[in-house]
Amino acid sequence: MHASKVPLGELKMSSPSVPITPSGPKFYAIIEASEYLLPLLYSALSKSFAPHTYGLISDISQLPTPTTPLLQLRPYESLEFTHLLSHPSTSLANAYIIRKAVIRKHYLWQSISSWWVKHPNDTALKGHVPVTVSFELDYAEFLDEALIECWELKENFEREEEGKEWWVLKPAMSDQGHGVRLFRSEQELRAIFEEWEAEGSSGGEDEDEAVETPLSINGVDRIGAGTMTSQLRHFVAQRYIERPLLFEDHRMRKFHIRSYVLAVGALKVYVYRDMLALFAPLPYIAPSNGSEPTIDPLVHLTNTCLQSGTPLAGSVHRFWDLPSSNAHNTTSQKTNLAATWKCDAFTQIANATSTLFEAAAREQMIHLQALPNAFEVFGLDWMVDETGNVWLLEANAFPDFRQSGDALKGLVGSLWEAVVKIAVVDFFRPDERSDINHVAHDMAKVLDIDLGRG
Repeated sequence: MHASKVPLGELKMSSPSVPITPSGPKFYAIIEASEYLLPLLYSALSKSFAPHTYGLISDISQLPTPTTPLLQLRPYESLEFTHLLSHPSTSLANAYIIRKAVIRKHYLWQSISSWWVKHPNDTALKGHVPVTVSFELDYAEFLDEALIECWELKENFEREEEGKEWWVLKPAMSDQGHGVRLFRSEQELRAIFEEWEAEGSSGGEDEDEAVETPLSINGVDRIGAGTMTSQLRHFVAQRYIERPLLFEDHRMRKFHIRSYVLAVGALKVYVYRDMLALFAPLPYIAPSNGSEPTIDPLVHLTNTCLQSGTPLAGSVHRFWDLPSSNAHNTTSQKTNLAATWKCDAFTQIANATSTLFEAAAREQMIHLQALPNAFEVFGLDWMVDETGNVWLLEANAFPDFRQSGDALKGLVGSLWEAVVKIAVVDFFRPDERSDINHVAHDMAKVLDIDLGRG
């Protein structure tokens, strides 16, 4: 859920170099992306700028002068932030330097909870965020102390067995479903941490010869061995949504919505109208009191990156292509879902996204530093329950666009065309800002505030 990652076995492509001349392009671009995304970025740029108006370079040292206008479209780890900060009027990049208030689960919850303290009558986010607690823990033996202020969770633990609710444990800095576990009692939660500790310490008798399981490979988090003795000390627990919206047309499988959000400068926020529906591979079965306190990823997790083989076949659909009702369901998962549920869901997502980013920007100013000369595309994940209510799950920076697959590649391409028109054209050709209006049908502007940062 985080900065761009190039998966194992996938090439990271970059811009070819072009000759630099004194009378050359008006701006230069360094573009690096996965093999899936790179041609879409080239296409998006070419549709907004004539070929002679920009040049492609592979390194910042190829700029004619340090003040020559520069666009960086690169993974977070590759961005030249020093140049970005030194040249606020001529340098533009596709990521904010600091945005933990949105993409780290515990910071995200702090943003939301702080906002609610000051805005108790908020309706945009309230009712759309599952009950959440956050805590820090190094070792399972200190669990009691870690949960002292987790009132909702402790209340659940004290209930009779049949009244206990299911909760989801998430390592705050993991993504792609890694480390997600299901529990309903303190004993089960403790067992999860004890299991991780055992995995982290099972290196054999000769510690000098033991090989530690890496916490990341090419930037991809691996949660499991070493979790409790690593830097991953922050966790959130959320009340599990036990009755998600299901459709027999999709074999009663659980799904979540992926919405793409564009944040520009300091601060405008847009929600891309075309969204994804990502499905788990197997039909949903609600957990019961007799279930094992683990999540079967094939039933409960909708992260397509966890699906082996050819996961995208039947797992990823356009949100707007989903059925208009579940009236054809023949099971108990049949509700009087409004025929307008998809439009209603988008409205809920738009309103919640607006409040979420304002909350992060105003309540966690240190952890979301929106720069005037930066923009970023985020992927927000939402669950829809059987009544049509939308619930925020998490937010990801520079999401894995490959989840769309080849069949929906055009959706991603159109997204980046809109991103370039709104963020890049607005920066390098501010005299054409009025032309941005024609992409309004693709992007819904949900927030426009002035954070006083230029």
